[in-house]
Amino acid sequence: MSFKDQVIWITGASSGIGEALVYAFHGEGAKLIISSRRTEELGRVRENCEGDKSHIHILPLDLTNTKSHADITQHAVELYGRIDMLINNGGISQRGLAHETQMDVIRQVMEINFFGTINLTRQVLPYMIEKKRGHIVVMSSVVGKFGTRLRSTYSASKHALHGWYDSLRQEVDVHNIDVTLICPGFVKTNVTLNALLADGSLLGEMGSGQMHGMTADKFTKKLLPKLAKRQKEIYIGGREVVAVYIKRFFPRLLDWVLKKSSVT
Repeated sequence: MSFKDQVIWITGASSGIGEALVYAFHGEGAKLIISSRRTEELGRVRENCEGDKSHIHILPLDLTNTKSHADITQHAVELYGRIDMLINNGGISQRGLAHETQMDVIRQVMEINFFGTINLTRQVLPYMIEKKRGHIVVMSSVVGKFGTRLRSTYSASKHALHGWYDSLRQEVDVHNIDVTLICPGFVKTNVTLNALLADGSLLGEMGSGQMHGMTADKFTKKLLPKLAKRQKEIYIGGREVVAVYIKRFFPRLLDWVLKKSSVT
């Protein structure tokens, strides 16, 4: 399947994997809507795209402001008359012991990663159902399949996405709409720089896993062919991806391995 002339809406497009996706899909000839809270950074990403930029539209979006999502979605649809693919990439990470992490931090992570994400999907779905086609893509994580120390809330938010979107996939199959959950391992982005600590302050440093992870560009090169096949779940990363399968078949072994592992 070619992405040429496909209308693709990418959230969290101002940095990291989202930014790399903009460049990759633009290179494929897609028509793009790029969103995040940081309008200036979206402008930078748009300017960094080579060639004709007329099919790259900036649409500011705050995932936590769910009351605005209906109007923003209508605006997105009006740009091209449809949305072929929604890539829910916006999110935030967390680092902190479960018993120390404040409830307002837990709620903030869930508001962005889960409630904001599923609400935007809810707004887009009626337009896809009307067209009888579409592709909903969700950026989860390998820790959406298992938990590790210091990531209790982040992992919970990703686990919740799997439950909601697995159910959704069953419901929208009749409308010719596909649902894909992407589970990256370590990708070298600023995600840990902006991770919330137990008290809500920012971690402000890159974790060792991200530091040694694959680049966002390499990640997207591996991702696009799998998206073209509309796979239900996609795992991309290094050795950490193996943990998903160990969890499935040898859960006690994974528990032992994680206890012995350094997680940052």
